Amino acid sequence: MISRVSIFRREPALKPRKQPLPAFAETINLRYTSMIKRSFDYLLSLLLLGFFSAPMLVVALLIKLTSTGPVLYWSDRVGRHNAIFKMPKFRTMRVDTPAVATHLLADPDQFLTPLGKFFRKSSLDELPQLLSILRGDMSFVGPRPALFNQYDLIELRTQKGIHQLTPGLTGWAQINGRDELPIPVKVEFDEYYLLHRSIFLDIKVIVLTAFKVIRREGVVH
Repeated sequence: MISRVSIFRREPALKPRKQPLPAFAETINLRYTSMIKRSFDYLLSLLLLGFFSAPMLVVALLIKLTSTGPVLYWSDRVGRHNAIFKMPKFRTMRVDTPAVATHLLADPDQFLTPLGKFFRKSSLDELPQLLSILRGDMSFVGPRPALFNQYDLIELRTQKGIHQLTPGLTGWAQINGRDELPIPVKVEFDEYYLLHRSIFLDIKVIVLTAFKVIRREGVVH
């Protein structure tokens, strides 16, 4: 005899599973996000170049009056897909400074120009990188571009696919430690950005960077 319970019992409705995006849809999504990001970078860099044009002229004049050498320092940096590009900064160090990361110098302070430390602490030395963003060599948010000879950092980033990203003026690692982070930890933060990147995360990083700059946090030299 068949039980009435078994006949009339309703099976619980199954919740529909969230289906992952097909590969082509994911590609379109990434391209759309990249297009918005590039448009945002281009328009904001134009706006900020106009806004900071007067302060940049003052900084350039002060560098000329207080130290010997060019106003801008162009360094070979690692860009997207490990391509080398020239990144400008206001010069904060003497022209005879070795071309290595500042933290590798035995006594970085001896190479600083009279106003170099102030420009670095206030991040005024980074303003010329707005030109790199305008050109597309950099973005506002991304992993900070490595020096051409920072082989350990380049290798770790390449292993994790971070080299596919356009380097940034600021990034997730910068708001979580900046110069104070050892390379493996910095790469972990870069990987987090790679996996979670979005326009909203970019805006969050930019806002938090502004607070970091105002408080002058995370700059060792």
